Amino acid sequence: MDKLKTATPFQKTVFKSLFLLPVVITLLVFFSEDNDEYSQIGSASYAGENANPQCVAGKFDGESGLINGESTLEGIKYNIRTPLNYDATIAHPLLMVFSPAGSNRAKTEKTTALTLKATTAGFIVAYADHPDLSPTSTIELGTIPDLIAKQWCVDKQRIFLTGHSDGGTAAMALAFMSGTKHIPKAIAPSAAGIDSQDLRDHKCPAPIPVMVMHSVNDHLFPKYGQQSSGWWAACNQCEPIPEKIANGCMAYSGCANGVKTWYCEGDKLHAQWPGINDTLLDFLASVGR
Repeated sequence: MDKLKTATPFQKTVFKSLFLLPVVITLLVFFSEDNDEYSQIGSASYAGENANPQCVAGKFDGESGLINGESTLEGIKYNIRTPLNYDATIAHPLLMVFSPAGSNRAKTEKTTALTLKATTAGFIVAYADHPDLSPTSTIELGTIPDLIAKQWCVDKQRIFLTGHSDGGTAAMALAFMSGTKHIPKAIAPSAAGIDSQDLRDHKCPAPIPVMVMHSVNDHLFPKYGQQSSGWWAACNQCEPIPEKIANGCMAYSGCANGVKTWYCEGDKLHAQWPGINDTLLDFLASVGR
């Protein structure tokens, strides 16, 4: 304290700056993770939704709108977006979006731009932070849908997983790992870092709708999408040669139980989200109908 009294004005300014720096950094991290600037939500049309499983009025206490900073038991943060007119008695499809390496839930929401269209289509959407990816952390990511379903009215037969790069890897891995393959009812991984070498030692899960998104210009994981979609097509017992369909994707025919198996190839760089959100949401909306 005596040193501070005898310090020059410049030294005092430096000292104060160093003292305040952790506070500033904490605030920046907080606002970057829970910034609602890109969180515009839409109102869902519930017409015809009475066919979905219903929830008892008052059973779930999850709030409507923008919910930030939820956490798994191991501390992975995630944000939730419901339709603006969220009805807690109607079971909603849940779209889980996993983040790529170097990103977090807020950045992923901004990058994917899924919130408005997905909530308008009647989805609850959740964005999770990126942990250091491992089998353990992937399993932890897989606990999020169940945590959400304990507070919000979720149709557990319509839990969908997507994500980009490491997020796509997590979405795909959860669909074939023995302890988690029961969770998703469809997956739509983007730029996932899983190729045929990674998949050859894994057993096929039961047939599941799969929409693989990958770019021909992905130089980090070149042709991984072609390889992984072929593996999923084989698991889904589809015909081996896909055909191009109206939306530009390649679709495998004759799949078991009629599950859709698509490969959608873009031309963006690895770091870029493919931006075919209408196609993605149409694909997921058709599952379970």
